[in-house]
Formats: sequence, structure tokens, C-alpha cells
Amino acid sequence: MGKKHLSLVVIPHTKTSHRTLSFSKRSVRTAAGLGIGLAVLLAAVTADYVRIRLTGKSYRALLSENTRQKDQLREYETKVNFLEGKINSFQDYAGKLNIFAGIKSPDLLSNPGVGGPSAGESSEPEPQAVGGQLSSLQNVRSLTQKAEDIEKSLGTLLSYFEQIQGQFATRPSIAPASGYRSSGYGWRMDPFNPTVRDYHPGLDIATVFGNPVVSTADGSILRVAYDAGLGNYIIVNHGNGITTRYGHLSKILVKSGQKVKRGDVIGRVGHTGRALGDHVHYEVRVNGTPVNPADYILSDF
Repeated sequence: MGKKHLSLVVIPHTKTSHRTLSFSKRSVRTAAGLGIGLAVLLAAVTADYVRIRLTGKSYRALLSENTRQKDQLREYETKVNFLEGKINSFQDYAGKLNIFAGIKSPDLLSNPGVGGPSAGESSEPEPQAVGGQLSSLQNVRSLTQKAEDIEKSLGTLLSYFEQIQGQFATRPSIAPASGYRSSGYGWRMDPFNPTVRDYHPGLDIATVFGNPVVSTADGSILRVAYDAGLGNYIIVNHGNGITTRYGHLSKILVKSGQKVKRGDVIGRVGHTGRALGDHVHYEVRVNGTPVNPADYILSDF
């Protein structure tokens, strides 16, 4: 049996003779199969191209969102750090108020916001978080606990202050002079012999010669004298076992027994006695024992 053919007759518009193209059915089927395959391939390539374009668009959107969230996290962490600094300052100030009041508030914790099991009490692995989010959350919880502790402490202090408000005037609470802290309270190297440590029972405030030195609370002048170490010095009695002393003065402007108010000028800055430069040596004593004067200065100086 002869092969089956398909004929395609091409009749031109011109007067030229027509042409007849003959194809076997097998060739037609092969060409049709190739055409369908090519169409499917083209459709697949087109679909893949569209998918890649859509995926790229989604990726760019996600990348942009990720960048925005990272910026927000950085801003959030900056604000948390700023808040932490503020709360720590409030905590220090609350501690000063406790000392100023002469009490230790039971609600003021030595390490507020710290708790949980010890290192050996849990075998669970420490959780991790991308971008420090867990750490930031822990910081917020710690700050919240600190804020609550400070609120309790200030509440206790407020109640106490309401009871002793008449004694405020006799509590040292300001700096005796304007200047900068040149030497603090406690152990230090002897300024005259740097190889020897000595105990400094007060606070040195360096300032200009002749600047005023003021009483830091109401009281009466207990002593006006000269000492080889302190030079010209003044002791003020504030009652309740609290006294303050002011040394190295160039001039004394008060007399023993004289009443003074907080802020009254009692002398002038100098360098009499054992002093390397112009400054005032300031001490606060409670029942004769020196304490850190910085705890009794509630404002910057």
C-alpha cells in the first residue's frame, strides 16, 4: 500500500502556474509534534520568566522591609540605651537621697532588676535571637524592674521626708564652692609623695583663689582654727551628730558660735596648710566619722 500524502496547493495571484507541495502524514505529525513541543517550551520559559520577575520584585520588597526594620531596631536600641542611662541616673540619685536622709530604704535594692536561677540550676540552652532582639527584650524587662524599685524607694523616702521636713535645713546638700573635683574621698596616692598611699577623709574642690566658700546647711560655727595640714579651717555643727569642715581657706569670715544658714559665705578659697594649689577641702562627719561628702551634694557643681 502506498504512502499517504497531504498536498498543499499554492495558487499565486499572478498568472504564473500554481505549485503543489506534498507532505507525508508522518512528516505532518512530526512537524505538529515539534510545534506543540516548541509552544509548550515557550510557555514554560515565559512562565519561568514571569515567576523570576515576580520573585525578584518580592525579594526587593522584602529587602526594603528588612532594611526598614533594622533601622527601626537601631532606633529602638538607641532609645533603650538612653532610657537605661536615665534610669541609672535616677537610681544613683535615689541612693543619694537615702544617704542624705540618713536612712537606707528597704525598697532600694543593691542590684535592682537582677534575678533568676544560678548558672548551675538550669540545663536548658540559652536562647538565641537574631539582631539582639532577645537582649533588647531582657534590657526592657530589667529597666522596668529598676523603675519599679526606684518608685518604691522614692515612695519610702517621700514618707520619711514628710516626717522630718523640719530637719531639711540642717542636712548638708550643696557643694561648698563652685569648681571641679580635684580629689575624691577615700584612699589615694599622697599628692606630696606619689609613692605613698594615704586616706583622704574629704573632697577637694579646685577653684579660683578668693572664691566664696559657703556653709552647706544651717548650723552654728563650732570651731575656727589653723592646722598644719588643713591650714585655716572652719567646722560647722548642724546638729543630729552631723558636722562639716572646710579647709585651706585664705580668709575666714565667721566666728565661733555664730549661726549660719545654707549658702551663707563663711570663707574664701586659698591654699593655706598642706596644699599644692587653690582649693577647698570639704568633709562631712556623722558622729565624728568621716563619710563621703559627694553623697551629700545633690546638685552638680
